[in-house]
Amino acid sequence: MAQVTASLETNPRDGTRDIVTFAAIIAALYFGSEILVPIALAILLSFVLAPAVRALHKLGLGRLAPVGITVLLAFIVIASLGLVIASQMKDLAVDLPRYETTMVRKIQYVKGMSSGGVIQRLEDAIAKVNTAIDRRTAGVVNADPNNAPGPNTSKAEPTSPPMPVQVVEPTPGPLATMMRLAAPLLHPLGTAGIVLIFVIFILLQREDLRNRAIRLFGAADLQRTTAAMDDGAKRLSRYLLTQCAVNAVAGLIVGVSLWLIGVPSPVLLGITFACLRFIPYVGPVIGALLPIVLAAAVDPGWSMVVWTVVTLLIVETVIGQVVEPFAYGHNTGLSPIAIVIAATFWTVLWGPVGLFLSTPLTVCLVVLGRHVEQLGFLNVLLGDEPALSPMETFYQRMLANDPIEVSDQAQKCLHEMSIAEYYDSVALPGLLLAQDDVAQNRLDLGRQSQIKTAAIEVVEDLQPQSGGDDQATRRHFWTLRKHKAGDHKEPTKPDDLLPDQVPEQFRLPGSILCVGARGPLDDAAALMLAQILTGNEIGARAASFTSLSKAEIEQLDIDGVSLICLSALDGGSPAFLRFVLRRLKRRAPHAEILVGAWWRHNGYGPMDQEIDEAVREPKVTGFVDAVRFFLSQPSVSNAVASAHPKLAASQPGKVPAQGSEVATSPA
Repeated sequence: MAQVTASLETNPRDGTRDIVTFAAIIAALYFGSEILVPIALAILLSFVLAPAVRALHKLGLGRLAPVGITVLLAFIVIASLGLVIASQMKDLAVDLPRYETTMVRKIQYVKGMSSGGVIQRLEDAIAKVNTAIDRRTAGVVNADPNNAPGPNTSKAEPTSPPMPVQVVEPTPGPLATMMRLAAPLLHPLGTAGIVLIFVIFILLQREDLRNRAIRLFGAADLQRTTAAMDDGAKRLSRYLLTQCAVNAVAGLIVGVSLWLIGVPSPVLLGITFACLRFIPYVGPVIGALLPIVLAAAVDPGWSMVVWTVVTLLIVETVIGQVVEPFAYGHNTGLSPIAIVIAATFWTVLWGPVGLFLSTPLTVCLVVLGRHVEQLGFLNVLLGDEPALSPMETFYQRMLANDPIEVSDQAQKCLHEMSIAEYYDSVALPGLLLAQDDVAQNRLDLGRQSQIKTAAIEVVEDLQPQSGGDDQATRRHFWTLRKHKAGDHKEPTKPDDLLPDQVPEQFRLPGSILCVGARGPLDDAAALMLAQILTGNEIGARAASFTSLSKAEIEQLDIDGVSLICLSALDGGSPAFLRFVLRRLKRRAPHAEILVGAWWRHNGYGPMDQEIDEAVREPKVTGFVDAVRFFLSQPSVSNAVASAHPKLAASQPGKVPAQGSEVATSPA
């Protein structure tokens, strides 16, 4: 949609042309339904039969025999189902008069039980009001002087009633009777014949049709076109086959259950339920109403109705909520709202057949949108992939001042990663997106402060509950987990980095000061880093970037601080970073300095040589890097750390010399 909007803004003529083209396509689909519907049915049926044809072809049966055998078997199955349905409907039609009395009695019972006959009394009242209105209208018309007879009007002579005339058609002959009975069947049979012919030719010429499609749509990019066609064919074939199998099992279970309950024509009802389940959302409801109505008409009581309702609810719940998500997975690639929109769109164009074809046709559109750049908006609108990445969602919710949703997202992610890994993979990239907007003057200071306030709420919400977690749970929550290849859930226990490995000098409360470099966004990153360090039993606290100003630098609390971590999201100004570092060194000459070069996180920003020359202090590019930096430092003796924490933390060899850089990568 964004691409379409941009096209309209940049070139109005192109936008008008796109609208006209879209309208022409819709008109062609609507007015050409008589031709396009059989072709669409044939293509979908060929996707269902193609795996069987390929399997028979691998057996060495040639090219024509596999197609003939597969189509013949499919025709026999469909014809057999049609004959069974016709036989069951005939038996049901014969038995329906026996159920009429029971149905009428139950309807009267329900009407009488509805709040003491409220519905009936309401109908009687409405009828009386309508009668009174009719009488009053008739009286007004008769009292109108314009309708009074004039003096010259003579009394009409009585006339005799008209003689009734009845037109009697001649008795039709046998041929006329057969034509009248066969007329409703001619159109469906003709459509079925066309579909059968198309299926045979598509299966016989599938390679040639594939090559022609590649030539027509993507000869210049064979790789992308082939990937699109393979993706679409696999999705459609797998989805249709799985849906046929699932619906067949559902229909079998319903039919057997209704037979055990005693509902007549269970085979017909089971087949109908299975067929209607191909229609999204509405189909299962209609398929369930038919056996419920028939059970109510057969049983004088209500037990059969209750058992039927309970059975259908159980079957549909298990199939819809357990079997289908497990069986389908991401076969379709459609979002739920896309299925509803597609069902409405194709039903308006092609009627009931369009409702049946809506999901497969929309899958084709989504595949095109995934592989054709000009149609990418279709994948965004209809696909099941998240519209925004986690870091984009984080930033967007921060802009909307909605820390609750951000915290909810974080809690879900913490089932698979540690807090440091979540901040590293989601929060920090989100803050870098915000920093890009700051650099382009699209995010003022007020919105930056709003993001910082929301970040404070998120950090507070992610704090472990006091007194509720034992040490093992606390370590599991804060541990930096190294995952196995391809496994993002279970950590490798021998490689866990536990807080026990923290050197003594960094365990002292307040020994690490995390301070923002330039703005509220830097403060938000500093808050997250301080929380991560504290959770790993590193004595850390955070300070705002305002404390580095000329007016407040002297009030900055550096008591007990052995290392200062400068949190910076903007690496575009080496002079500013050098200026801030000089100010920090004058204020805390005894403390070492570590630069959080977040602008380089995951290769986000360039490795600027000018910054490397201006900032000689050790640098880390992510929160996980920062923790690993502290865990990799040598420890001083407890006696020295207790007696002289500042001196111990600044002893030569205990902290990397200035000019070195931590070359670790995020987990």
